[in-house]
Amino acid sequence: MTASLHTSTITSLPLLARGKVRDNYAVGDDRILMVASDRISAFDVIMGEPIPGKGELLTQMALFWFDKLGHLCPNHLTGEAPESVVSAAEVPQVLGRAMLVKRLKPIPVEAVVRGYLAGSGWKEYQESRSVCGVPLPEGLKNASKLPEPIFTPAAKAAVGEHDENITYEQVVAVVGDQLAAQIRDTSIAIYEAAAEIAAAKGIIIADTKFEFGLDEQGTLVLMDEVLTPDSSRYWPAETYEQSVAEGSNPPSYDKQFLRDWLEAVRINGKPWDKTPPAPRLPREVIEKTADKYREAFARLTA
Repeated sequence: MTASLHTSTITSLPLLARGKVRDNYAVGDDRILMVASDRISAFDVIMGEPIPGKGELLTQMALFWFDKLGHLCPNHLTGEAPESVVSAAEVPQVLGRAMLVKRLKPIPVEAVVRGYLAGSGWKEYQESRSVCGVPLPEGLKNASKLPEPIFTPAAKAAVGEHDENITYEQVVAVVGDQLAAQIRDTSIAIYEAAAEIAAAKGIIIADTKFEFGLDEQGTLVLMDEVLTPDSSRYWPAETYEQSVAEGSNPPSYDKQFLRDWLEAVRINGKPWDKTPPAPRLPREVIEKTADKYREAFARLTA
């Protein structure tokens, strides 16, 4: 692994935007260099400390999934080497952690698919027996497997703000009937294929979110990251049944460990209010979070 990278400083290309994790640079008018930093966010707040090696693992995992799922939907990869578009001095910042991708018209909807009830979905279910307007049967518990995967979209928020769960009808209002149906059906097909691949490695993908864009021909294209622990809940299958029986969150390979620590931490005797600045992460939290990402990647690609 290379040295940790909290924020990239590439000056040979114009900076387009810094997201929670990725720094995006313009390469001409038609491509973007996406650099995955080692930043980590939780509750939509970026932590001050990087997670060593995280950006490389996210990139390699996204490339793994793009390769496995290309038959279901075109993706944004150009196939060109990211290091070919930066100066020689900047190559260490992109090596292994960047993707050179097509510039697309982003669709302002997070395409979330849930195969299990967790997180905001579980909270919503307790109140309404539904998630994003999708009715669900009585008697489900935290982390219960759903009868079938459901499409539960969210409206994309600005950095530092919370994505908001929306209904399918709201997606239709934004993009129209035909595209909304295509996004929903493609998202569920990708999730089901990925869940099957992961299950063979002893991993449950509880839920995930996809981002799509349109190319110049109006073709739907899968973009950004895909099926990484930053955008998905990964649970080890061997401890799942026990967790459901206990009504607890299954141990996970994603950010849940960090979220649980942040929920428990006290600042001047009070819980953190989930607004910046984030609490300073102790070394053991940084190391354990890094271990979760490494284990997920190793297990998935074994």
